[in-house]
Amino acid sequence: MTKVKDTLREHDLRNTSCREDVLAILTQNNAALSHGEIERELDNRFDRVTIYRTLKTFVDKGIIHKVLDEDGLRYAVCKDQCSGPHHNHDHLHFKCTVCGLTNCIENITIPAIQLPAGYRSIETNLLIQGVCPLCNSDN
Repeated sequence: MTKVKDTLREHDLRNTSCREDVLAILTQNNAALSHGEIERELDNRFDRVTIYRTLKTFVDKGIIHKVLDEDGLRYAVCKDQCSGPHHNHDHLHFKCTVCGLTNCIENITIPAIQLPAGYRSIETNLLIQGVCPLCNSDN
């Protein structure tokens, strides 16, 4: 829990029990989590709006980033490349079709895509679906 408190302090955030608990849950999970999954983990200790605002604050501060998959929006802890509103998440996400977990794959970068004139990219999301190493029966 010390790492969670340090992270909040480093990002100039007031330490609240909701912020601590949400960040602890996200930090302990290797996979990206949905708002509903986080809410279930918290076992109704905080209302839905408080959790939503906490997640939005964490995204705005560069602590977590959004991950889109076919089930909707999920959240994952940022690595070292983020600072404040300048997220750098041009990496791919992998969703396992067996266990349903969505993970960030950091060591493969998304190639640059040349957009037509007048378009400006803000964020790139790439989702690959398949079978993760834990579910792969070939291992």
